[in-house]
Amino acid sequence: MRILGITVPNEKRLEIGLTCFYGIGRSLACRILDQVGIDYGKKAKDLTPDEENKIRLIVEKIPIEGNLKREIGANIKRLKDIKSYRGVRHMKSLPSRGQRTKTNSRTVRGNVRKTMASGRRKETKT
Repeated sequence: MRILGITVPNEKRLEIGLTCFYGIGRSLACRILDQVGIDYGKKAKDLTPDEENKIRLIVEKIPIEGNLKREIGANIKRLKDIKSYRGVRHMKSLPSRGQRTKTNSRTVRGNVRKTMASGRRKETKT
């Protein structure tokens, strides 16, 4: 089954298979299947064309993939433009939701710390 140019895996349960779209997680996938009235455990290859079309109609209404990424990017750009606290944190590539930075977020900050050797080195006489 293909929706918006993306192939839903045939061998996975629909509940999991729909999560291949950026912007659709497990809970939204379950909500979509509830609206259509399809069992979560059904595989994509077992769907009838009518069921496929019902899923396609619902998924096409939801902002996913490129549209969602564009929307998120525009929101972050707006925060940066108005120089809000969150926008400044995005500019500096730091956590923007209040996480600590003294010990965590080392990979984001690009600050790779080298561990010190434990104990002192003993000098040898030559």
